[in-house]
Amino acid sequence: MSSAVIYARVSSARQKKNETIGSQIAALRAHAEHLGLEVPEEWVFADDGHSGATLVRPALERLRDVVAGIGVDVVLCYSPDRLARKFAYQALLIEEFTRAGTKVEFVNGPRGDSPEDQLLVQFQGMFAEYEKAQIMERYRRGKTHRAKSGSVNVLCGAPFGYRYLRKTDHSGAVYEVVEHEAVLVAELFRRYADDGATIADLARWLTEQGVPTRTGKARWDRSVIWGMLRNPAYAGRAVFGKTMVVHESPALNRVARLQGRSVPKASKTVDRPRQEWIEIPVPAIVTAETFERVAQRLVDNKRFSTRNSKQPLLLQGMAACAGCGYGYYRTSTRTTNKKIYYYRCLGSDDWRYENGRVCANKPVRADYLDTVVWDHITALLADPQLIRTEVDKRLETAKTSDPVVAQRKRLDTALAKARSGIAAMIEAFGEQLITIDELRSRMPDLRAREVNLRNQIDALDTQLADRHAYLALAADLQGFLTQLNTNAETATVDERRRVLKLLVKDVLIGPEKITIRHRIPIRERTGDGTPSTGETDQEGEHCQLRWGRSG
Repeated sequence: MSSAVIYARVSSARQKKNETIGSQIAALRAHAEHLGLEVPEEWVFADDGHSGATLVRPALERLRDVVAGIGVDVVLCYSPDRLARKFAYQALLIEEFTRAGTKVEFVNGPRGDSPEDQLLVQFQGMFAEYEKAQIMERYRRGKTHRAKSGSVNVLCGAPFGYRYLRKTDHSGAVYEVVEHEAVLVAELFRRYADDGATIADLARWLTEQGVPTRTGKARWDRSVIWGMLRNPAYAGRAVFGKTMVVHESPALNRVARLQGRSVPKASKTVDRPRQEWIEIPVPAIVTAETFERVAQRLVDNKRFSTRNSKQPLLLQGMAACAGCGYGYYRTSTRTTNKKIYYYRCLGSDDWRYENGRVCANKPVRADYLDTVVWDHITALLADPQLIRTEVDKRLETAKTSDPVVAQRKRLDTALAKARSGIAAMIEAFGEQLITIDELRSRMPDLRAREVNLRNQIDALDTQLADRHAYLALAADLQGFLTQLNTNAETATVDERRRVLKLLVKDVLIGPEKITIRHRIPIRERTGDGTPSTGETDQEGEHCQLRWGRSG
């Protein structure tokens, strides 16, 4: 008897609650029994509440591992859109399973392997992708309309000080003031606006009150207080649409970068322009005048913060702890004669963490460390062959494996598929497989997809032309090195920082040494004295530093 695995998926919490995934699994089991397929209990994979617009799904990951590692005969899925909502993802998964010798069978879809059946699968994939985009657009427009009409149920819960009451048959959703929390909120704003309390002071004060946060934590973080002071809902104006998703790669924190982690998709959430916000009236806890004074103080604090120093240190934002992975920040102490700056690990601060410090590394003199790192970099730049090799490598990489080039190839492939889909639709009409009404309803979407892909390709061609012009400037390497070596001693901190960002990934500070990790391979000396090229991400010099008078 042939073996089979079952995959089912629902994307919303409501579908999960209504157990529609159970009906899918029941239909798939019945279909497997009809075909005479054996489905072990552990080979039933279900993703509850996961979108089909992404491939990062727990059950789908396990299914792909089983198909690749063990090998099965058939993958059963209810319909193509349950496998993925994007046509490209459907094609990718079906091709991956086919290479492993596994057939994909749909209960509600084409059953054969003929070209016509494959064409129908492609059509269903395109329609599912269009349906997904249509649902998202309708959902967005519906929420925007309800927000403009003053409905509170479009907001994500209620902040501290309020209770969210769901809508009923007789009234809509509302914010209800929680009296004992509202007293703390009003006092929070008063202390910040009138008493000059800092955000850290307010966090400690609320923690001492023993009142849990909105998420149930006993300890209040400064970021939570900062968000509360900026929330206009406390002044009676809850806001919908403060953020939006843009298709750009999100930034990783230092811990994630040191661990080599990546992001599953190239999108991130950013603030929306203030004029696009939609305000919804709610009960006010503080006056508008108090909220404005708090907002002004937040602006002034950001403007006059010590982070905005006119004399930044060389390694600010590039130094990290080799032990705990947290970044190093600048601190200072004053003697009778001068002010001395230090780099201090974030993990060594007791007040930042509920159970005390998480790192025992001591601060290091900023002037000592800056001198060591800059001397090391200028010594590297004294070798023109090293820089010439790296520039040649990057020029070749930009011409062959640049991400823009790879994206251009993917767009060309997608455009070819769109054109073949249009041709197939016209051929199907010519063979009288579809009616003229079906052709008229489907063709505009395919034409719009083709035009969109052409526009993206034109934009990438312009970007590639600009890139080639930029890379041509790297030809004058000798002049660059001469100017850099001449000005190395007199360069400002900002100029040195620009050089470091080009050549150094991280400066890891440990108890006994520092490690400089380069973006370019350094030339080491082998046993016979000949130079050899190291790995791109290899560690740089290990430098002993004096951490204190007893060091």
